[in-house]
Amino acid sequence: MSVAGEVQGIGFGELADQFGTPLYLYDGAEIRSRFGDLRERLHDRLEVFYSLKANPNVSVCALLHSCGARAEVSSLTELVTARRAGVAPQDIVFLGPGKSRTEIEACLDEGIHAVVCESLGELALIDAVARERGVVAPVALRVNPSFQVKGSGLTMGGKPRQFGMDEEQLFAERDLAARHPGVRLMGVQVYLGTRILAEEAVAENTARILELAERLAKDLEFELETVDVGGGLGIAYFDNEQDLDVGKLAELVNPIVQDFTDRHPDTRMIMELGRFLVAASGTYVTRVRYTKTSMGERFAVLDGGTNHHMAAVGIGSYVKRNFPMVALERPDAPATGPWQVTGPLCTPNDLLGKKVQLPDLRPGELVGVLRSGAYGPTASPVHFLSHGYPAEVLVDGGKPYLIRVRDDAEAMLAQQRLYVPAAAGV
Repeated sequence: MSVAGEVQGIGFGELADQFGTPLYLYDGAEIRSRFGDLRERLHDRLEVFYSLKANPNVSVCALLHSCGARAEVSSLTELVTARRAGVAPQDIVFLGPGKSRTEIEACLDEGIHAVVCESLGELALIDAVARERGVVAPVALRVNPSFQVKGSGLTMGGKPRQFGMDEEQLFAERDLAARHPGVRLMGVQVYLGTRILAEEAVAENTARILELAERLAKDLEFELETVDVGGGLGIAYFDNEQDLDVGKLAELVNPIVQDFTDRHPDTRMIMELGRFLVAASGTYVTRVRYTKTSMGERFAVLDGGTNHHMAAVGIGSYVKRNFPMVALERPDAPATGPWQVTGPLCTPNDLLGKKVQLPDLRPGELVGVLRSGAYGPTASPVHFLSHGYPAEVLVDGGKPYLIRVRDDAEAMLAQQRLYVPAAAGV
C-alpha cells in the first residue's frame, strides 16, 4: 500500500470524503502483486489456498480467486463466502477444532476437497453424517506433531493444543479407516506456526511435514492424495523485523517440493496463506477528532479505535508493539515527538499506539494504521459501545469500490427484538 498521500492515484483525503471514516482501505494492486510474485517463484505443484480467517470479505476473496488462489475455510459462513466468490468445491478445505454437524453436512453437500479432521470424536461424527447421506467423506487428518520448529511468532503444534490429533495417538490407531466406513482417509494437514519471518523455518517445516505425512499414510494404509503443509508466512510489522525474501524462500522450499513430487506425482500439496497475502494491502483510515495534553503527554483522539483494530494492540502477541502509523496526507512530514493515539471508546484500553512518533496533528486530519489488511474488523469487538462495523473499500484498477457498508444505528438494532415490559403497578 502506497502512503505517498494516495493509492492508485486517488488521494486518501478524497477517499475519506467519499466513504467517510473510519474505514478499511485495501489496495487491490498490492494483493495482486503479492500473490503473483509468490506464484511466479514457488514450485507450481505447491497450491496456494487463501485462509479466509485473515480477511473474509467476499470481494477480497474473489480478487484472490481471480489471481488463482483456492480457499481454506473454518466456518459455514466462510464456506458460503468462498463459493460465492467463485471458488470451486474441489479447491476448498475446511479446518477447525469444533465443527458442527451443520458444517459437516454442508461440506459433504458441497463436495469440497477435504474435511480436515481434528479429533477422534469429530471423525466419528463425520463418519456418521456421511453414512446417513450415503456418501463417503474425504478426510485429511490434522496432526499435532511431536516436534516444533523455531521461528514462529505463535506456535501451533508440538505441545498440548486443541488443534489436531497428537502424532503418537494417530500412529497407534492402525484400524482407523476400518472403523469408519463412511470416511476416506486421503490426506494429512499440519500447521506449525504463524507470523514466520525466517525462510529456513518455513523450509524445515515443509520438509518435516511431508516426511510425517508419508509415514502416517504408510502406517495407516491410506493413499496420500493431499498434504497440507500449513504455511504461516509472516509480514514485518515492527521495528527490527524484515519481510520474508520470497526468492530465498523459493530457493529453499522448491527442491523439497520437487523431491516429494518425484516420489508422489499425483499428490496435491497445499500451502495456506492469509496474512501474507492481504496484510500489506490494508490501511485503517481514521480521522483526528481532538488533540489534548494530559500530565505532559500528547493525545490524539481518533474516530476509530480498538473496536475495529484489536490486532494493533497486540491480540495474539505477548509484547505490545505499535503497528506502523502515518499522517496520511503528509507522510513525509517530520515527527515532532511522541503521541498517544487513542480511539473514541470510554475505556483506557482503547490505545491504538503508545508514544508514536508523528508530526504535530490537527483535528480533522487523517491518520492511517498501515499493514492492516489482515485480522481487522472481524478479529475485533466491533459491537463494543455499539459503534458497529466500519466501511470497507477496495481500490482496484484505479477505481474505489465499497465492499462493506458501514453499520448505522438501524443496522445495529436490526437483529434485536424489543421487549416492552408492562408498566409498574399494572
